[in-house]
This record gives sequence, structure tokens and C-alpha cells, in this order.
Amino acid sequence: MRAASRLEKRNVAILVAGQTLYMVATITVMTLSGVVGHRLTPAAGLATLPVAMMMIGTLLATLPASLYMKRVGRRRGFMVGALFGGVLGGLAAFAAIALEHFWLFCLGNLLLGSYQGFAMYYRFAAVDVTRPAFRSRAISLVLAGGVVAAFLGPWNASLTNDWIAAVPDGGPYLMIAGLALLAMLILGGLRVPASGEPAPGEFARPMAEIGAQPRFRVALVAAATGYAIMGLVMTATPLAMRALGFEMGQVAFVMQWHVLGMFLPSFFTGGLIARFGVTRILLVGTATLAASSLLAATGTGLAQFWAALLLLGVGWNFLFIGGSTLLAGTHGEAERGKVQGINDLVIFSLVAAGSLLSGSLLRQLGWTGLNLAMLGPIVLVAALTAWLGLSEARVRPSPLGGERR
Repeated sequence: MRAASRLEKRNVAILVAGQTLYMVATITVMTLSGVVGHRLTPAAGLATLPVAMMMIGTLLATLPASLYMKRVGRRRGFMVGALFGGVLGGLAAFAAIALEHFWLFCLGNLLLGSYQGFAMYYRFAAVDVTRPAFRSRAISLVLAGGVVAAFLGPWNASLTNDWIAAVPDGGPYLMIAGLALLAMLILGGLRVPASGEPAPGEFARPMAEIGAQPRFRVALVAAATGYAIMGLVMTATPLAMRALGFEMGQVAFVMQWHVLGMFLPSFFTGGLIARFGVTRILLVGTATLAASSLLAATGTGLAQFWAALLLLGVGWNFLFIGGSTLLAGTHGEAERGKVQGINDLVIFSLVAAGSLLSGSLLRQLGWTGLNLAMLGPIVLVAALTAWLGLSEARVRPSPLGGERR
């Protein structure tokens, strides 16, 4: 038992380290790739295309990554993702800056997106390597790696710029490649128990049967909607703040607190789910997102931006961890590849669409209108979650035996 517990803690620690290192790459791209794109692009309208390419790379890699890991296992899959996505992506982006080649830079960001496509499964791997009672906490701890990355990412984007004087802004991408190589070596120590890997020939239900489960539907809608809203508003925030005359330092301050709001609650979210139940935490997440939208609509001062983006991050955390925890109970080991792959494919399809639409929606609706428009999907998630909670409460065994009707 003690040996199993040590292995469990070691595996979770490895996944936390992998999460931290990959998040440094993601935050660096979000912070810097638009600036570099503006300098390299042949057309001003394409400046933010490299950032969009990262999201497209994530979208394209999500389902193949899940199916590949079903075949070869988590450890090998994560190492391949770090090598071909992180190391090669960082080196390609650095070479593009050195050669002043915009489209090669886009390719590098696309590869970095594929790194994220593999790394998004660290949270599900936490389920594979832990006992059922510890799973929600394990998912939370893995995502908590983003707290460290919230500081390391901006540091990498700003302080390593001058590493190579002849290649300004190239240093951060070399750092990404180096950290991805380190992640690959660390992930090589992951040891998934046999119970956490699908057995050959194990029965797998059709996707239509799995998707018909109310828990699957709520898990998917909650995580996808929360992520899409967060991505859309987060992408629009720097544009809105700059248009209002805020300095880049103020924008960076708001965004850093937003990232902390996304990941700092991860130290507690798993415990809250274990104590109060996943549906209640999902409802708290929707209430927090609604509070963020309403607060953003009250004004455009620095305090409003700071508080609204902080709440936006916390609401995302509850919905994403809650949805991931709920999803983990809807499939068996033989089914995880397609279920988790389709789940993340839907999520990142909506995230990519939201990121691409955020600029035009901001121009059409304004900052206040954009945030108020988010209330509709938030209410939908809350209604579906409340329906699931009430439905399951009616069939839960009563203290006197039998089932409640």
C-alpha cells in the first residue's frame, strides 16, 4: 500500500511539472507571438495569426493525440508531444525570427499548439494514476502547475529577449524548446499502473451510447462553454484596454491576475468537489462567471477590469475541473481515447472560434455588450447542471433503503 501511495504521489508530481513547463510555452505565445507577428507579417491584418495558429494546432492534435495514447500509452504519447510539438515548435519559431520568415513562424506556433494538444491530457492522466477518492484532487493539483507558469511565462517573454542580440525576441522560443526537452525527460519517469491503461480487446461501448449519458452531456457543455467564454473574453481584454488608453504594464497586470485566478483555486477545487459534490461546484462556477460578466458591465476602470478578469479565471477553473471530473466517470479505460479526444476536440473548436471572433464581437457590441452576451450560455450551463443534480437526487438511495422517486 505504501509503495502504491509513493508511486501515486510521484506520478502526480511528474504531471504537475509537465503542466508547469508546457504552460510557460502557452503563456509566452499568448504574450509575445502577436508582437513578433506584427513585425514579421507582410500584412498588418495577419499580425495575430501566429496566436490563432497555436489554437488551431491544439485543435488539430487533440483527437489524434488521444487515440495515439490509447495505442502506445500515456508516457510515450506525452514524450512525443513534448518533442515534436514543444522542442521542434520552439526551434522553428526561433529560426523563423532569425530568417524573418512570417509563415515559418506561423508553422512554429502551429507545432507549439500541438504540444498543448497532447499536454491537455495531463489532467486525465492524473485520473489514470490515482485512486478514485483522490482523483478530483489530482486533477486540481496538475492544473495548479499553471500558478507557477503565471509568473514564469511573462518572465520568459520579457527577460530572455536579448539572449541573442542578432535575433531579438528569439530567446523566449529557445527557452520554450529547452523547457520542452526538460519536460520530455521528466515525463519519461511516468509510470501508469496496468489498471490505468486499456487492456487489449477490452469491450468499448459505441460513442452514441456513451454520449447519451446525462453526465457526459453536462460535463462536455460545462467545460466547453466555460473555456470558450474565458478564451473569448480574455482575448478581447487587451484590445479593449488598449483602446481605452491603458498602458501595456496595466494590461499585463490584469492578465497576470487573470491567469492566477484560473489556476490558484486548483489547490482547493478538488477538495471542494470531494466535499460538496461536482454539480454544486459547477453551479458555483456558473455563478462566478455571471458575476464576472455583470461586474465588467459596470464600468471600464482598472479596478473593474482586474476584478472581472480575476472572477473570469476562477469561474473557468470550477467549470473546467468540475467538467473534467464529471467526464472521468462516464467511460471505461478502453473508451477513454475516443471519449476524452472528442471532449477536447469540442472544447478547442469552441475556444478557437471564440478567439477568432472576439475582435469582431468587441467592435460590434463593445466591451459591455460583449460581456452581457456571455450571460445566455452561462444560464444554459447552470440550467443543465441543476437539472442533472435534481435528476440524480431523485434516484439516490434513501436512508431507509430503495430509491428516491
